[in-house]
Formats: sequence, C-alpha cells, structure tokens
Amino acid sequence: MEFDDLSHRVIGCAIEVHRELGPGLLESAYEQCLAHELARNVIPFKLQYPQPVEYKGIQLDCGYRIDLLIDDRLIFELKSVDKLTGIHEAQLLTYMKLSSVKTGLLINFNVTKLKDGIKRIVL
Repeated sequence: MEFDDLSHRVIGCAIEVHRELGPGLLESAYEQCLAHELARNVIPFKLQYPQPVEYKGIQLDCGYRIDLLIDDRLIFELKSVDKLTGIHEAQLLTYMKLSSVKTGLLINFNVTKLKDGIKRIVL
C-alpha cells in the first residue's frame, strides 16, 4: 500500500502511541495521546472537528464529529474495537464525502500490531 508523506508521518505518530500504550484502552485515550504526538511532530490538526450535513443548500449540524482532521486534507478515524467492520469504513467514507477530503485513515488501536489495524481510503 502506497502512502503519501502526510499519511506516513501520521501513521508514525499512531505507531508511537500504540507502542507506548498497547491495545485495550478507550478511543478517547488514544485520541488525546495521538493529538499530543501530532503536536510534538508539528503536524497541524483539528480535534473532534464538527462536520455539518448540507441539505438543499443549507448546512445542518447533525452532531457529526471527525476524530482528527489533519492539515485540512486527511481524515483520521480512530477506533478501539475487536475488529473493524463495514460500518466503520462507511463512517469514514461519509465524512470524506461530506467534507470533500479525499484521503482517510481508519485505524483500530485494539490490535497487537498496529499495522494490522490500518486501512487507508482514497476517493
């Protein structure tokens, strides 16, 4: 799988968090630690970024939040689940379509080796 430079750097930060914490924590813990790691590596991001739904020309706040919007060009959807499923991928695809961001990372921290929990999607 080919990764652009930004995806590569972000995955490196996620690996560092996983190396320190291992599997088994809540998503919120990984999210905060990843935000810290991104800041340490001077990678711009927005945490829990609101994503409105556009409907017939108006924007509606339906409660959607992107876990991490990185450099306004990469969506990072973080999970801590037994197994990634189609609904997790659909969630990331929805955020990508609503925001017009073309690249997304879906990463499950609840795995022994983080590389086994990484899925990259490009529209």
